[in-house]
Amino acid sequence: MTGIETISEQRCHGGVQGFYKHESTSCGGTMRFAVFQPPQAAQEKCPVVYFLAGLTCTEETATIKAGAQRVAAELGLILVMPDTSPRQTGFDGATGDWEFGEGAGFYLDATQAPWSSRFRMHSYVVDELPALIAEHFSADISRSGIMGHSMGGHGALTIALRHREKYRSVSAFAPIVAPSQVPWGQKAFPRYLGDDVKTWADYDACELVRRQTFDGTILIDQGEADGFLATQLKPELFDQACAEGGQALLLRRHAGYDHSYYFISTFIEDHLRHHASALGCP
Repeated sequence: MTGIETISEQRCHGGVQGFYKHESTSCGGTMRFAVFQPPQAAQEKCPVVYFLAGLTCTEETATIKAGAQRVAAELGLILVMPDTSPRQTGFDGATGDWEFGEGAGFYLDATQAPWSSRFRMHSYVVDELPALIAEHFSADISRSGIMGHSMGGHGALTIALRHREKYRSVSAFAPIVAPSQVPWGQKAFPRYLGDDVKTWADYDACELVRRQTFDGTILIDQGEADGFLATQLKPELFDQACAEGGQALLLRRHAGYDHSYYFISTFIEDHLRHHASALGCP
């Protein structure tokens, strides 16, 4: 198993907030991630919740802005925040466009060259990162949940629907629920996955939920003042797909809230309690 290197660790709400890096086989280079260990982790193995961030973000974004550590410390949840893509790939076109490439990995395994050699965030999040967490932290990965924001909400939904055996809970803030039907996905997916739209379905939550449901209620919060709501997010499409597929969904819309981490920090406690309930926290 590949080792990890500690970048920094700080005391936080009685636990430890750390930042780490390692050499990733999935992504073919150095990857960074953050872990919050609650006070309970000093005595016992704790359940894990992964937070997948959105476009332009890093492992620091949710760690610093979401305000999740206080409630996670109370509930005894380990929080894991990976980066959103590989870095320093050297690929032409991988930087300079906030909607594609580095910072915009879309939590998929690319099939098109050159992206297929490095952009394998799906495998990284599902397999490689949990193995690291289990080895190096006091984590019970048999009790895992996953959540995310925007592009990361897309990642959380698609990963949970495809790997129901690995996750007991899932939630999202303002997720991209139908990337095959909106500009962000229609821009990135052809370059990562090719032009055959049938192959995109494996990374489209609306398509996946019609095939197979998640065992439990999916929680989604969406701000009504989100500037991306009408063009990129379209939660009504997922609402309809869940109804067609028989998926339990709690879709909450909030007047006045936008796409920012001010919105996320307002409702993060609800999401952590949603996960804690499913993960058997006391």
